[in-house]
Amino acid sequence: MSNGLLKQALQAIRPEPRLRRSNLPRRSAPRGAGRYRTPHRVNQWFKWLSPGLSVKRWLFITVGGCVLLLLGIAIWSRQTPIYRLGQLISDVLEVVTRIVPNYISGPIVMLLGLLLVLWSQTRSLGSITEVLMPGEEEELVDRLMAHRRLHRGPRIVVLGGGTGLSTLLRGLKHYSANITAIVTVADDGGSSGRLRREIGVLPPGDIRNCLAALADEEKLLTELFKYRFKAGDGLVGHSFGNLFLTAMSEVAGDLEQAIAASSKVLAVRGQVLPATLSDVCLWADLADGRHIKGESNITEAQGKIVQIGCTPANPPALPRALAAIEEADYIIMG
Repeated sequence: MSNGLLKQALQAIRPEPRLRRSNLPRRSAPRGAGRYRTPHRVNQWFKWLSPGLSVKRWLFITVGGCVLLLLGIAIWSRQTPIYRLGQLISDVLEVVTRIVPNYISGPIVMLLGLLLVLWSQTRSLGSITEVLMPGEEEELVDRLMAHRRLHRGPRIVVLGGGTGLSTLLRGLKHYSANITAIVTVADDGGSSGRLRREIGVLPPGDIRNCLAALADEEKLLTELFKYRFKAGDGLVGHSFGNLFLTAMSEVAGDLEQAIAASSKVLAVRGQVLPATLSDVCLWADLADGRHIKGESNITEAQGKIVQIGCTPANPPALPRALAAIEEADYIIMG
């Protein structure tokens, strides 16, 4: 995909900036700033009626259920209590309209009823927000709108490895939640190389970076996943995420299942898949006649590459990766 086409695609799916509480005036704001809080709160109320949130239908169903409940009570009680209650309300309204004309009292009562409904719903949602999003400055309705928008985003497949792929994913996750990162598994250097040689697992390093880049969980959990040990026999140089994925691979049976479990822990937007489950080793023939094996050794050789390949020569691709490529709206090489 050309750079121009990629920029146009990203511009077409660019999200609108989200409104946060931190951008609003506080109670200690200068005089006159309080008048901006009421329009903002009203705007937040009307956001719940925005198309695509799947809220209005359930609100109407709730109202219909209340009507049916009252109708059932009336039928069950043979309408006697309902009739008496209606008669009482009629008498009260007759007295009220004698004091205040109906064209004034009617709108006032309607307004009071509407304010009570809005106030009760606001307090209910506030209580729910405190439980689901403790310490968050973002409004619940904004989080819901962002969730709907991201999950309706284009299907994007990104292929590659190394630092470039994780950096690209960190930006793409703000455009869509339908992202599939297909990661190479030929790394044999650093912590991944040690685990590969000592335990025989596929290298988890690049996959760990992609999971952290797509994570939508607390920053502390993401930092823990990226933490690298600086002391301890056998632990120096290893990252917690690499060890976690290695342990999960042993428990779950393979790296694919380990990635799926880790994605749930980190609340990953999209999915991360290894390019293959085969034990792949890169090799390269250089212009000076050397035959180099291993990704890290090829980099250190610093020679002109004439031919490059891998062992086994044709490792089978992951079926889910092939399916994601076939269904993709955009395919990006990272």
